[in-house]
Amino acid sequence: MRVASAVDEVADRLLTAIAVGDFLPGERLPAERELTGLLHVSRPTVREAVGRLQALGVIEIRRGRNGGAFVRDSWSESSGAAVRRTLLPRWEEFEQLFDLRGLVEGMVAATAARRRRPEDLAPMREALSAHLSASTPREEQAADSAFHRAICEATHNPQVAQLSRELLTRISLGFPIEPWGKGERSHFHQAGEGHTALYEAIAAGEPERAEGIAREHFMISAEMIRGVLARVRAEQEG
Repeated sequence: MRVASAVDEVADRLLTAIAVGDFLPGERLPAERELTGLLHVSRPTVREAVGRLQALGVIEIRRGRNGGAFVRDSWSESSGAAVRRTLLPRWEEFEQLFDLRGLVEGMVAATAARRRRPEDLAPMREALSAHLSASTPREEQAADSAFHRAICEATHNPQVAQLSRELLTRISLGFPIEPWGKGERSHFHQAGEGHTALYEAIAAGEPERAEGIAREHFMISAEMIRGVLARVRAEQEG
């Protein structure tokens, strides 16, 4: 069996990250220099991996001042194999991370409910409003990040925000971006039920309720990734 090269691994991680919705169609991938830092590989490795995705038709390269590598499609014929190679060998670890993240984000929400000051609520309300009025998945994703960042800041402990970011990065294959996806996720989030309930619990200073809502809310990402893996397995069996 051929040993995977660094280029193989980076290409697989990028394909999988796109498949689970870390990066959405129409969105630009991080710049080459940023990818080298996130993935801890050389720039030539990143360049060749991105070139492979371009050849597969998953991304397109745009030139000019506002250019870069832009996602064209979330799935290609090569995506299933990349997801299997990336997720399956570490699936037990991913399930542990899903569990850990639910516990940690529950703690974050409970702490925010105990410590939030009146001025901490305004950024949450603004992000919640942006989320409810979002018209595209990318707008939803950005507002979601702003909302949870405001909750972390309401704990008044920067180490809490760092821990939350580190867990997200590990779950999202090295990218500190919430997996998003299409269809079900967007519909659920546009309803705003999870965010609204979480905001209300924190604003009311109810840590137990905030913790329960947050733990359930952060299972959505786990279900997204499980769903992608289930699709891959079904395609393999079919």
